[in-house]
Amino acid sequence: MTDHNIRPALESESTQIKDLINLVGINPTGLDWKRFVVALNENGQVIACGQIKPHGVDIRELASIAVSPEHRGRGLARAVIEMLLRENPRPMYLMCVSHNGPMYERFGFQSIDAKQSPRYFARMKKLFAIADVFRKSGEELLVMKLE
Repeated sequence: MTDHNIRPALESESTQIKDLINLVGINPTGLDWKRFVVALNENGQVIACGQIKPHGVDIRELASIAVSPEHRGRGLARAVIEMLLRENPRPMYLMCVSHNGPMYERFGFQSIDAKQSPRYFARMKKLFAIADVFRKSGEELLVMKLE
């Protein structure tokens, strides 16, 4: 028996989505509830989410994958990602810090060179590298693609 329900988001959940994105500390730009899939607990609260962001014609990004800290380790991110990938055409891109790359490789994503990336992703990779000079995380921003 599962203790969660995964489905497309409702407008009434947009604040919960934004709150979860901010809680986990990922990019809060480009959040549109209409593109999100959410996982809800038994009380109807958003405990995980993800979206597909469009970037022009035929360029889609798997983005905003977030799971509430107290619900991690239950396969919620996997279930959200699987639903988004099932319902959207390829190719699909994503950006993640290097330590998360292996998780996305399990879904078939492959790291690609900035030269192979659409301009948006190449720019973001450069900006991340500049910002990391100050942050000193030692992480690289990966651009990954699923054919």
